[in-house]
Amino acid sequence: MEKIKLEIAGEISLSDDAGATMKKWREVFSISQVELARYLGISVSTISDYEANRRKSPGTGVIKRFVNSLFEIDRQKGGAISQKLLEGEKNVEDYFEVHEFARGMSIKDFAALIEGKILTTQDMMDSKQVYGYTLIDSLKVILDMPFSYFPRMYGNISERVFIFTGVSTGRSPMVVIRVSPSKPSAVVLHGIEDVDKLALKISERERIPLIVTKMDIGKIKEKLDKI
Repeated sequence: MEKIKLEIAGEISLSDDAGATMKKWREVFSISQVELARYLGISVSTISDYEANRRKSPGTGVIKRFVNSLFEIDRQKGGAISQKLLEGEKNVEDYFEVHEFARGMSIKDFAALIEGKILTTQDMMDSKQVYGYTLIDSLKVILDMPFSYFPRMYGNISERVFIFTGVSTGRSPMVVIRVSPSKPSAVVLHGIEDVDKLALKISERERIPLIVTKMDIGKIKEKLDKI
């Protein structure tokens, strides 16, 4: 249950509209503003102000109390919503795999190892070091993955390469990266040669090297996991 609580708290913290996200989760738990205010010992107007963003974004302490309250009120009602969330929970492995390296390597060496073709920001190939990679199922992440899972894609360190599989043009993965608060050091699009022009523009603007490769995924993992 703690894992789900952390995911909800993370979603609120990372949301561009924390109030709307808090309201969404309160409604998911079928808890009224009056019930929540009574449990927290605060006024209904305070709850309303947070949800309407009339107060400054809640800090970690407020978010933690809020999330714990949802689960505790639900428990007092029989715990149906909490149980439903537990049953529907998916593992991050359904969407991506995080791998760490024992040592750093340049993006140029990384690209060479996977027989990749470097499409943008050639000047950064030697200067940037990466310390891991994340293998990402592009369609599942874009269409199905909870927003709160995104921070986990960076593992222990953000200086890593994102390898997207199941891509058609590369536009969607690069748009997702464009709007994300954190950025990988480089992006690999697997299985394609012709990359969408917008994807290339985003790569140049964000200064994130874009690489394509058709090497078998199993072989890529075998090579990279030896580092």
